[in-house]
Amino acid sequence: MRILVTGGAGFIGSEFVRSLLASRDATTRGPRVTVLDVLTYSGVAANLDPVAMQPGYSFVHGDICDADLVDQVMPGHDAVVHFAAESHVDRSIVGAGPFAVTNVLGTQVLLEAARRHRIDRFVHVSTDEVYGSIARGSWAEDSPVDPNSPYAASKAGSDLMVLAYHRTHGMDTVVTRCSNNYGPYQFPEKLIPLFTTNLLDGRRVPLYGDGRNVREWLHVSDHCRGIGLVLRRGRAGQVYHIGGGAELTNNELTGLLLEATGTNWELVDRVADRKGHDLRYSLDTTRIAKELGYRPQIDFRQGLAATIAWYRANRAWWEPLKAKAAMLP
Repeated sequence: MRILVTGGAGFIGSEFVRSLLASRDATTRGPRVTVLDVLTYSGVAANLDPVAMQPGYSFVHGDICDADLVDQVMPGHDAVVHFAAESHVDRSIVGAGPFAVTNVLGTQVLLEAARRHRIDRFVHVSTDEVYGSIARGSWAEDSPVDPNSPYAASKAGSDLMVLAYHRTHGMDTVVTRCSNNYGPYQFPEKLIPLFTTNLLDGRRVPLYGDGRNVREWLHVSDHCRGIGLVLRRGRAGQVYHIGGGAELTNNELTGLLLEATGTNWELVDRVADRKGHDLRYSLDTTRIAKELGYRPQIDFRQGLAATIAWYRANRAWWEPLKAKAAMLP
């Protein structure tokens, strides 16, 4: 299979590419992967170093909003797996424009090129944040979207565009929506890598509001395994939830990170809550479990310990990125 992966230098996209190619050699038949990535501040070329010399791998530096470039890259592929997105909620609150352009317009550019070149399958990777907040229970795939942040609204828009191309043009498109991801190579602006790297240096960490916001955590490798199942066997025109099943309040998660780094609550600053901050996310994963046999395999506490150990051992990776992030507006 020839797969075009957009945003393949980012946290989740690079894990997906590494998982596809890491075990392949010149004598092994396997997927051919083209990565298309514009390398924004959170797209890190070094994330792909482990597979850069693998047969069947190629990299194109470019923007998914560049229709001419996308039209040149698209032919010859069997499938698109679309990760590329602006994804940081706080940045979307400060300035929503890039989120609308990349997440909605960029997705439409890809869809149109995929339709024109008759790509067999288009997998769009999205988020549970499109649903807003849920006080109890879990969202099913047919729950209405009700986003509360500009980021979530832009992802909801892109989801609907993907599904509309199936209904209007008969394209084989599928949407996945995941819970909060964690693991190695996550850019150190998200909660787990930000808190971990700060605490490793004895620096303070900012905890929003009362810390009672609940998130469901999913290891990135489990997420990418789920995407692989959807790519191979998911039903066209459907949405599939990929969850990790580990629900924690931000207070509980912070406590685990403090314990693991040998620090204490004196380093935690209670800061003003984020605007439009969703209280709780939770996904019903019955569909992907029954249809595709998906189950998360990585226990959260074990996965978190391994993630913290990775950041402890890979200071040379994250220190320059934190310096870059500090210089951004």
